[in-house]
Amino acid sequence: MRRTTAACIGMVAAGFTLLSTRLLTAYEIAERSMQPTLNPGDWVLARRTPTLVRPGDVVVMEHPERSGFDLVKRVTAGPGEPRPDGAGVLAPGEIWIAGDNTASPSVDSRRLGAVPLALVKARVVLRYRPLPPSPIARR
Repeated sequence: MRRTTAACIGMVAAGFTLLSTRLLTAYEIAERSMQPTLNPGDWVLARRTPTLVRPGDVVVMEHPERSGFDLVKRVTAGPGEPRPDGAGVLAPGEIWIAGDNTASPSVDSRRLGAVPLALVKARVVLRYRPLPPSPIARR
């Protein structure tokens, strides 16, 4: 029990340290395009300035056509890999992104095509849901 408590305290302290040094950034999920992996109202922690982005990673990136607007999508192909639309191979510095919910309209590479890897801001490392609101005690 003591080890579990100490481990939890250590993880919380490490998380606060990473957040305070801006290595991790919290993002709220607003759309349904990443369901069932991420749902509206979920929060994610993402590691800024990722050194390596691979297919399968969920990333936060700036929208290529709307400056200041972030997208949370899954990388489905990286530089040098075949484009999922069958139109050749991704060039160096290009990735293919997609939402997990293929039935939902999603702003991803199905509409945008290959996107610049340079637009990736962070790689999602943890998903959490906010705690439900606590009831107000009545006196």
